Amino acid sequence: MEEISNAIIQLIEREKEGEKKLSIPPKGVRALIEAVRLAEIIKPSQYAKREAFKKHQIDEYYLNRMLTMLFYDIMKKQGLIDRVINDIVGVNPLILDPWLRAALRVVVDVSLFHHSKPGTLKALKWKGSDFISSKTHPYVGMYYWDIFDKVIGYKPRPKSRDEFLEWKYIAPIWLIRRIKKLLGEETEQFFQAVNSKHSWTSIRVNTLKTTVDEVVKALRSEGKEVKVSERVPTIVKIKGPYDFDRSKLFREGKILVQEEASAVASLILDPKPGMTVVDLAAAPGGKTSHIAELMRNKGKIYAFDIDEFRIKRMKEILKRMGVNIVKIIRKDGRKAPKILGRGIADRVLLDAPCTSSGTIGKNPELRWRLRENKILEIAELQKDLLKAAAQLLKPGGRLLYATCSLFPEENEENIEWFLGTYDNFRLISLNGPYDESPLLKGTMRAYPHRHGTIGFFYALLEKSE
Repeated sequence: MEEISNAIIQLIEREKEGEKKLSIPPKGVRALIEAVRLAEIIKPSQYAKREAFKKHQIDEYYLNRMLTMLFYDIMKKQGLIDRVINDIVGVNPLILDPWLRAALRVVVDVSLFHHSKPGTLKALKWKGSDFISSKTHPYVGMYYWDIFDKVIGYKPRPKSRDEFLEWKYIAPIWLIRRIKKLLGEETEQFFQAVNSKHSWTSIRVNTLKTTVDEVVKALRSEGKEVKVSERVPTIVKIKGPYDFDRSKLFREGKILVQEEASAVASLILDPKPGMTVVDLAAAPGGKTSHIAELMRNKGKIYAFDIDEFRIKRMKEILKRMGVNIVKIIRKDGRKAPKILGRGIADRVLLDAPCTSSGTIGKNPELRWRLRENKILEIAELQKDLLKAAAQLLKPGGRLLYATCSLFPEENEENIEWFLGTYDNFRLISLNGPYDESPLLKGTMRAYPHRHGTIGFFYALLEKSE
């Protein structure tokens, strides 16, 4: 095990190469601890970060950028960090006081994976202790202070070769094995892609209100480096961080944060003005608003979802984007045929609830929350939603089934089941912009390491006349 331990230390030291020493002021310590704490409550984690940084007034560009890097590093390595905490305190971190857990996660990441100035460690020890004492109980802060030196002196002690692979790829071993089965020799490239620092932010231009040229010109006038996607003409990528809270383009609904692979789904669905479209799992509304844009705000969209918080965000997005053809229905999409009737839709989008495993590069903590034994359970829900979609379509209508999952059980296997169950549907082959799935001809996959976007699956189905 000594050999494996040394190999892990070499991995960690290699990651630190060329990194400047961190200098975190007291307000940065407080903001980072609070962001990590909120990330357990608010999903996705970037919203937690934004909330905490706003509260603690992290306005300085350099400080914001450094703390953002640290925050996502903690999210990405959370499972490994929690193993370190477990080794130190002797119990599963999940049973600790949540503020203590958050603070310890910050300290482990900063001390183990980064070079830090002495002042940073001092601020983490003293200001961190004061902050969590104010948030919970003074005894918790005292305990944190007492074990601080033990935490920063920790060295990894792996128990197996599998554990070494988890440190190497920064993922649980079951996920590593699944990716290797799916991608073979590309496994290394995949994990390099999802573990790398993302320097480009993807936005979609709302052509109901502006043009791509106008947005590109405005962003460049703000000093931003931008590029237009070669696959989706209304997707623009901004280099480096972007303050959406202060962005006039964002406030006026001219742009929306959306991944390229997500925007491709609406293009494949190809809704036309005047059509009736049903979005069976719509919130928070990125694709719903895109469909309305492609329909030029003419026709009808029924948007189903059950999550109150995400529906609230969808209402805000649709209003800001100037979309007025969407009727939001807060019901489970499986009930849509009973609510709307059968054979009423020209198009159905089922961007199905899924494990979201394809988004671990953008939502790094997700890799540690995923549970392999839940995959089949989620696949059954997806099948029920596919049944509803089949009932909603008119003859000649089209259904796009999409997920941001990597797992075949949620993707190709569901489509094979559907085609075997419904003989009045045919698969329409997709010829780009991404790669044909090797598991089912005619369906398509986007991969982080090949296409520079999140992992996505697409299958387009047509109901016979």
